[in-house]
Amino acid sequence: MKRRREFEIFTMSFLDAVCCGFGAMILLFIITRVSEPARLEESERDLDGLITQYEQELNEIVGQTERVQRDAANVTADYNTDRRRIEDLRDQLQLIRAQVLATAEDTELTVEVQSRLASAKQSLTDEMRRLLADYRPPIDEYKVGGIPVDSEYIIFLIDTSGSMRQYQWERVKEQLRETLEVYPVVKGIQVMNDEGEYMFKSYRNEWIPDTPTRRQAILDAMDSWDAFSNSNPREGILAAIDQFYDPNKKISLYVYSDDFAQGSINPVVREIDRRNHANESGERLVRIHAIAFPAVYLMTGGDLYTGQYYATLMRIVCQRNGGTFVALPVIRDRDRRRDRE
Repeated sequence: MKRRREFEIFTMSFLDAVCCGFGAMILLFIITRVSEPARLEESERDLDGLITQYEQELNEIVGQTERVQRDAANVTADYNTDRRRIEDLRDQLQLIRAQVLATAEDTELTVEVQSRLASAKQSLTDEMRRLLADYRPPIDEYKVGGIPVDSEYIIFLIDTSGSMRQYQWERVKEQLRETLEVYPVVKGIQVMNDEGEYMFKSYRNEWIPDTPTRRQAILDAMDSWDAFSNSNPREGILAAIDQFYDPNKKISLYVYSDDFAQGSINPVVREIDRRNHANESGERLVRIHAIAFPAVYLMTGGDLYTGQYYATLMRIVCQRNGGTFVALPVIRDRDRRRDRE
């Protein structure tokens, strides 16, 4: 009987196949480990680019935030400005309403007075009409303190220089109040400084209506009026004549100052003469009055020589233009103390 051959599992071929398989696995492991650092570097580069992109977006967001904040600040400032303008307009509206009411009251009073005058005129006899037609009151009957008050329109030209505001302003306001009081009713008022700048720019080249409310507004505005002045009344006088002269109006100018710091007297007098020339009846276009406030350095007690130049200039101007010149006395400290006592 033939003997069966035994089958061997671990033959050389099997071992060769197993070794090749292990070798292939080792080779794949080595290849994988070699390519892994490259992938890590690529991942790091991608992460750096992402961080840079996020930083750029953050910077853009910060810039937009700053712009929005600036726009918000501008809107707030515009809102505050508009609110102040609305408040100013509201105050002006209230002032205008008060002026309208005062004007209405004055109109009613004027109508009543005109009615009474018409009734009185109708009761006059022919002889009385003839006598009144030829009657002219003497000049002294319409003078107050030596200054004629027959004008229907008055213009104040006030020196707003530092010396006036520092040393004379209270007296200026008092003189302004007294001058207004001696004119109970006029047809128009205007207030300018000696440079020709208006106190109320809304009434530029126009007459301010004469009402109690408007007069008080003028006095109140003196406290905050701080216009530039070179202490030379020439500009203000010429501007007032050029802008407000009317042959059908009686106009008086009141010049308030303490100093004539720039210019010469004779050229100013000649220029005012040319501009404020006499009409056919020999009267000047406007009447010019002046009040001289004492120009004194109160800290040193010394007189200012240019104040004398102003007094000389305005004395000549007033004399040649139908006005009156008034020089106020110096009030020393002891006089002030005595007045207070």
